[in-house]
Amino acid sequence: MRRRTVVLVVFVGLLVLGSAAAAMPGTVLVVADTDTGETYLTAPVSNGTSVGLEYMHSVEKTRVYDGYTVRGDELEMTRMEFESYGWGLPARENVTRENGTFVFDPPGQFERITVSPGDIAGHTLHVGDETYDLVALSDGNAVDIYVTHRSPLDTSTLGLIIHG
Repeated sequence: MRRRTVVLVVFVGLLVLGSAAAAMPGTVLVVADTDTGETYLTAPVSNGTSVGLEYMHSVEKTRVYDGYTVRGDELEMTRMEFESYGWGLPARENVTRENGTFVFDPPGQFERITVSPGDIAGHTLHVGDETYDLVALSDGNAVDIYVTHRSPLDTSTLGLIIHG
């Protein structure tokens, strides 16, 4: 009888610990369809995680990189790199050159970034050390990118954590 009690106590303890761990919130970056809200990607992030959008400028046909850093529930834009000036690029800002690339430290913190991935631009999403083909991931649909808190149970139940 005593052995059963010990086993039962251990089992209940593990169940409680597992439930508590599953309910603890985690911070994730979400890529969701702008129109339907369908989630294409959730990736674990923490304060300071780098997030980048890389694409080909539609007119100049040169690389553009928009760099962000996770700060709480927002994405702070911390770097922009581009190889030539063109429409939509910061012509009147304090731009420097590093190894032949124009670099700009733009202001701004965003709760949500909307992107329209396209085959010509070839949008790529970088989250920490992982890289995702945003065009293939979204099938070319416009997406919202944002940071939120979810429990590990939420993300595993939905089956939406994608690792590259």
